[in-house]
Amino acid sequence: MADHLPLVTGALRSPFKRPRPDARLSLTRLVRSGVRVDPARLAAYERVCGFPTTGDDALPLTYPHVLAFPLAMRLLGGRDFPLPLLGLVHTAIDLTRHTALPAEGEYELAVRVAGLAPHRRGTEATVVTEARAGGEAVWESRSTYLARHRTDAVPPPAPVPEKPEPLPPGTEWRLGEDIGRRYAAVSGDRNPIHLHALTARLFGFPRPIAHGMWTVARCLAAHGTPDAVLVRAEFRAPVLLPATVEYAAGDGRFTLGRGDRLHVGGTIQPLDSDPGH
Repeated sequence: MADHLPLVTGALRSPFKRPRPDARLSLTRLVRSGVRVDPARLAAYERVCGFPTTGDDALPLTYPHVLAFPLAMRLLGGRDFPLPLLGLVHTAIDLTRHTALPAEGEYELAVRVAGLAPHRRGTEATVVTEARAGGEAVWESRSTYLARHRTDAVPPPAPVPEKPEPLPPGTEWRLGEDIGRRYAAVSGDRNPIHLHALTARLFGFPRPIAHGMWTVARCLAAHGTPDAVLVRAEFRAPVLLPATVEYAAGDGRFTLGRGDRLHVGGTIQPLDSDPGH
């Protein structure tokens, strides 16, 4: 039950928060030291996300996000975080790994809010999560979360990216209605929008939706990544479960979609393996 408390507390505080982009930003930085991986829970995560479970001693690129999830929920559900936890939409994530992360290693995890910014649909928060081993930074993520609300703020115009060349035809995946519950069991993310049709309808979705972090993990499990890597992913449209989607990859990019509808798009960039860079 202790793992659920930050989510429950944050949910209870959500109706009393009034989000705005000029809200006072919390300077809280939460740290947890001596974190070790539970091999059984890691293996269950790998099975749900499609990573090989062949005894490889390295953590999947996305797994430190799971390890730090309870800290992130404490931060986002805290009294001094200005946005309501319920209804936050994960819009994008950057994942940086400087070196392979041994599953038997010991890690220090830290989370903080790096900033708030106006968005045409509300207010966006950037949350930074870091993992250190032996005093060195070995992994980092930068997630953006959108709190939707009416706003008169006008964000600066975003640059219009060049439209990339279409990727070659990919692989069709059929996703069961229970994938949200299965991922929740191995990740601890029990947001009701992912669990059942009834709870998803409370937040405006006709059916449960897949976790964004599951979709990224599933794509990276299919693609593979070097030890030192930067992955950028944008969550463009929810995956309503059950679903049939198509995974495609090539030229350092990957997508998950169906027809003209793009659910997730991302890039994979190898890095220098020196943790100091």
